[in-house]
Amino acid sequence: MSESGTTPSLQVNISSKQILAISLPIALAILVPQVNFVINNIFLGALSSQALAIAGITGVYYLIFGVMSQGLNNGLQALISRRAGENRVDEIGILFSQGVIISLFLSVIGIAFTYFIAPLIFNALLHDVTIKNATIDFLKIRIWGLPFLFIYQMRNALLVGTNQSKFLIIGTATEAIVNIFLDYSLIFGHFGFIAMGLNGAAYASIIAEVLGLLVIYLVIHYQKIGARFELFKRFTIQWDYIKLILVQSAPIMTQYMISIISWEFFYILIEHRGEQSLAVSNAMRNIFGFFGSFTWAFAATSNTMVSNIIGQNLIDKVIPLINKIMKWSFGFALIVFILLNLFASQFLSIYGQGDGFMSEGIPVLRVVSFALLLMSIATVWLNAVTGTGQSKINLWIEFFAIVVYIAYSYITIEYLQLPITIGWVCEIIYWICLLIPSYLYIKSMRWKGKVI
Repeated sequence: MSESGTTPSLQVNISSKQILAISLPIALAILVPQVNFVINNIFLGALSSQALAIAGITGVYYLIFGVMSQGLNNGLQALISRRAGENRVDEIGILFSQGVIISLFLSVIGIAFTYFIAPLIFNALLHDVTIKNATIDFLKIRIWGLPFLFIYQMRNALLVGTNQSKFLIIGTATEAIVNIFLDYSLIFGHFGFIAMGLNGAAYASIIAEVLGLLVIYLVIHYQKIGARFELFKRFTIQWDYIKLILVQSAPIMTQYMISIISWEFFYILIEHRGEQSLAVSNAMRNIFGFFGSFTWAFAATSNTMVSNIIGQNLIDKVIPLINKIMKWSFGFALIVFILLNLFASQFLSIYGQGDGFMSEGIPVLRVVSFALLLMSIATVWLNAVTGTGQSKINLWIEFFAIVVYIAYSYITIEYLQLPITIGWVCEIIYWICLLIPSYLYIKSMRWKGKVI
């Protein structure tokens, strides 16, 4: 039974006001931890260039599980948004509880993989023994934050899917503030703490994830979101909903994982080129995370609004909606592009790595800034495909893009030994390979009639 009209409607419209009302809080929620991540890397850069280089490898590794969680979140978000559009509010709490159960199971797998399989992989692939050992030690600590990250991500699916993204910033702000304080304290040994160096960053991140999770679920409780959707009353396993979530989410999770695994492969190739090249590339990852916050926010908005609009049976409004979201996304990315190119040296100087780092980093930064423009368009169309419920199509699009990405990276960086600036052009090629098939699929209208 659907909720009565006494509660606010969960159905959306396609106005710019609605787009910004959903996307800007998401952007802030993404931006805050990215600010934290950049500051974390500044601390590690002050510790040593080797610590900054290791942070590149470990950060991408942990991101593999982070995007697994994000894929589950995106699939669940599309389902919740569809139920919101259809006004089937009674199913939202069930979907949420089953998503949490899946999250806990996957986090156990991630921890086991990190302890028993990942050391074998890094021992085989990394050349520098010191970097190799420090990477494995760090990850065996950092991975214990995974259960909290997975469950924390479920709040995205709930709050974005029910058009309450304004509450996202509270949990992420708490996490970021705690992480920055503990990074400074535990890495360097301030405020009475023992100086732990690189591993201090791992402990700081885990504690911050725990507190961020606690705060956001207190918000859900006191805003009576939990009571409205009966989130905490249905934690028995319901296999039909587990299957529904996995059918929708598994292709997206696989898509995201192969994307980040390919990025880890890219960083391993960069490691073969030396510590400085790895440190430069880690800085570029910071740029994608920090300045891509608005892009990913509009992408998430595309997913949830497309699914909601289809749930209202407003099929003819889907493509106009995507175009409108894309224009906003590109506009923000263009501002970032201009700022990065005008102030390239100022941005890279915050890492304090010297002239060699700057001279190698600035050309790479110019390539990355252009890739951000393409990313701002491609992610909106790709996530629109997710919103239609055709997540298997997402997987095939991603697989095609990754094959091209890996082939180009290996040939330019490892085989031809070209400058890493040429290697980073793989990002431009990657986003083009995602954009074209996503755009063509949405335009084909073959997604009409898909029921999720």
